[in-house]
Amino acid sequence: MGISASRRADYRSWGRTVAGEHLVFRPRTVGEARAALAASAGGSILAYGSGRSYGDVALNPGGQLIDCRGLDRFIDFDRQTGILSVEAGVRLADILTCVCRPEADGGAWFLPVSPGTRFATVGGAIANDVHGKNHHREGTFGCHVLSFELARTDGSARSCSPESQFGLFAATIGGLGLTGLILSARLQLRRVAGAAVEVEDIRLSCLADFFAVAAESEAGWDYTAAWIDCLASGATLGRGIFTRARHQASVGAMPPALIPRVTIPFSAPVSPLNRLTLRAFNAAYFHRLGRSGRRRRVGSYEPVLYPLDKIGAWNRLYGPAGFFQFQCVVPSAAAADATATLLAGIAASGQGSMLAVLKNFGGRPSPGLLSFPMPGATLALDFPDRGAATRQLLAQLEGIVVSAGGRIYPAKDSLMSADTFRRGYPRLGEFLPHIDPGMSSGFARRVGLDPGLRHAI
Repeated sequence: MGISASRRADYRSWGRTVAGEHLVFRPRTVGEARAALAASAGGSILAYGSGRSYGDVALNPGGQLIDCRGLDRFIDFDRQTGILSVEAGVRLADILTCVCRPEADGGAWFLPVSPGTRFATVGGAIANDVHGKNHHREGTFGCHVLSFELARTDGSARSCSPESQFGLFAATIGGLGLTGLILSARLQLRRVAGAAVEVEDIRLSCLADFFAVAAESEAGWDYTAAWIDCLASGATLGRGIFTRARHQASVGAMPPALIPRVTIPFSAPVSPLNRLTLRAFNAAYFHRLGRSGRRRRVGSYEPVLYPLDKIGAWNRLYGPAGFFQFQCVVPSAAAADATATLLAGIAASGQGSMLAVLKNFGGRPSPGLLSFPMPGATLALDFPDRGAATRQLLAQLEGIVVSAGGRIYPAKDSLMSADTFRRGYPRLGEFLPHIDPGMSSGFARRVGLDPGLRHAI
């Protein structure tokens, strides 16, 4: 079975800072996907999902891509056990629409783990071993993968699971798409009380409040995370709003629509996100809970788990220069001091994000060799690309993370050094033998995982 490819220059990172020309295959079936791998001989290739990775981990500038969005079929779902089989291009939103239907008792099946967008694909969720606001309970996406089918550029196909091909299984979970092409996967979904969520928002006056409320919330709440005012400093450093949520039975609750309510039609000539608008937004958002500083509600899970998914192409708000996403984790012993140092540096720079998120990771280990989470605190936020000043700030933050014994998340990274990557991922040596020699990416070449550069690791 043959398949043709076209040369395209419109594939770019979600942060819109990385782009490049690719030779793109767009298979509609698993057979065509394997044919694309065969046709790629002599050049590097990489799987591409929904394009929600912020940096260069899902791009292969100058090389080849397999656009997997056509691999979008449901294979099987056992409503008694919650075991779901799908092709790799199925989006998490498609799964929720299909399975998150209230039953007679009000309960429902739900994704065990989901990142901050429901428009990521299953293949991308495995390759980046995504995590969610419930990591303290459920770990990463890879903890709930039962098996997957993996095609390699040598023409072979492997069925990988904890019982078979475990080395390749562990390397592919969080393996950044470098071990082969995921064709399909079997997932264990989670039974929850209902499709609705009970939510409580709590105002935090400083960073110490975050760690106190987070510790108190872990036992009784499914999802926990805090919005942080990244411009606050001094006694108010780390102030914000902590949000915790848990599933609740509700017969009338249904998944949100697959199409965003509003779409940004084009990039503004200049980003409206600047220091003045950021300061005004942060002040208003911090005080939105009123005098009590607390609010409870019951409703859809979308505002809690996917706050930006209601706006299509929201990345265009950052203007033509785009933005950098930065997410790190620092170990528990260093979490308070390192997080304070990171926030102080961001506040002093005057740069930052309206959506700075801080949460604690739990201790459940992932099977993935390169999985990002570790027990500790994780901070994520966006930085509009303002040139050298932004890159200088990100280098400063990277140094703080390394000094604290932490690591940076490849799925959201555009600038991390090879040394920082190597120091942050101690199981890299176990991972290297499982790389498919025909797979590569912009990220892989940048940090020394390209076939010609791997001797440097």
